[in-house]
Amino acid sequence: MANGNTTFEDDTADARPSKFVLSRSNWASNTTGHFLDDDCPSETYVWTNSSRLLMNDSKLYMQAHLSPISLTYYGFCMGNGNYSVNLHFAEIMFSDDKTYNSFGRRIFDVYVQEKLVLKDFNIEDEAGGAAKAIIKNFTVAVTNNTLEIRLFWAGKGTVGIPFRGVYGPLISAISVSPNLKGLDLHTGSFTLRQIKAATNSFDPANKIGEGGFGPVYKGILADGSVIAVKQLSSESKQGNREFVNEIGMISALQHPHLVKLYGCCIEGNQLLLVYEYLENNSLARALFGPEEHQLNLDWPTRHKICVGIARGLAYLHEESRLKIVHRDIKAKNVLLDKDLNPKISDFGLAKLDEEDNTHISTRIAGTFGYMAPEYAMRGYLTNKADVYSFGIVALEIVSGRNNTSYRQKEDAFYLLDWVIYFSFSLALLVFHYGT
Repeated sequence: MANGNTTFEDDTADARPSKFVLSRSNWASNTTGHFLDDDCPSETYVWTNSSRLLMNDSKLYMQAHLSPISLTYYGFCMGNGNYSVNLHFAEIMFSDDKTYNSFGRRIFDVYVQEKLVLKDFNIEDEAGGAAKAIIKNFTVAVTNNTLEIRLFWAGKGTVGIPFRGVYGPLISAISVSPNLKGLDLHTGSFTLRQIKAATNSFDPANKIGEGGFGPVYKGILADGSVIAVKQLSSESKQGNREFVNEIGMISALQHPHLVKLYGCCIEGNQLLLVYEYLENNSLARALFGPEEHQLNLDWPTRHKICVGIARGLAYLHEESRLKIVHRDIKAKNVLLDKDLNPKISDFGLAKLDEEDNTHISTRIAGTFGYMAPEYAMRGYLTNKADVYSFGIVALEIVSGRNNTSYRQKEDAFYLLDWVIYFSFSLALLVFHYGT
């Protein structure tokens, strides 16, 4: 059925209890449970709107899928990226008049991608009455080519009024489309006007960092989405190269431990990259930034951060379709979300690792102190260079010390030298007391 610019596929013909049903398209649904002591016929799993209930887009709400316990929809083979998911509801079984049907109450939970998005949801209360449509919209990230929407009975509400066996979730329709506000990874495009509005014209108060190629600002889009905007210098050839490289590399990548690129802006003399916003800034700031910004990281959290970075690198080196060497793994390029999950960022220096070649010979680029010796001295680049850099970052995480400090010469501290000295001293102690 067509409704506006959206075409809906009917799934009510296959609405059967405790049955996994694959539709004609790439969608499937699963209804769980049986209505106990049900007074109604078997078609209770599909409820039809009565003629007295008229509303806008009434055809869309003439029938609804009903379930005793849970109702799950799966969208398969979807392109990875961000989508706008609309869940259409209307309470067409109960009424809000003074009849017996008005005593019914429906309460359920809604999960999208296994995340609870609606708790104790009551359609009638949310819509302001029975037979009134309400649409709940969510921006959802698809990372494994699958979307999962689950409606689950909360164990509350009606079980015997106005009919025995009337409980569980009810939904009229679902529509899914790529998010066209710039949050679709592959098609994100922003105007300079949008970016200026989001960052309050690059207000210094919104500045959250400074990269090698320009400042980073926090911004809020008109729809409430929080973003991070990297402003690259248009005067720098290296900045131009990083801009193009970043878009080309990260737009082909999707992983929980890689930062998401939402889009870009090329307008006037501005080169802007728009990313997801990570609440806890960089690992470098958390470990050895200004005291007011440092975080108290316990050992399980430090372990989680190390494992997360390693998983991100494993994806880049072995699991993604494109095998990539990052070339600039350091604490400053690891960002932390609100739950302190790490995400690798800044792919401006990344290189494709061609599997047929044993190594890449290239100009040296990166950050001294984190570069593998064979790469720093000879330009000999393999994914082992990232592993070396990760080792330095892991030492920083464990010790809480910066790899290199740029203090007075006599006070300079080099973490790797300290580790070597400590290991050598420990070996001497073991040798001495062991003999």
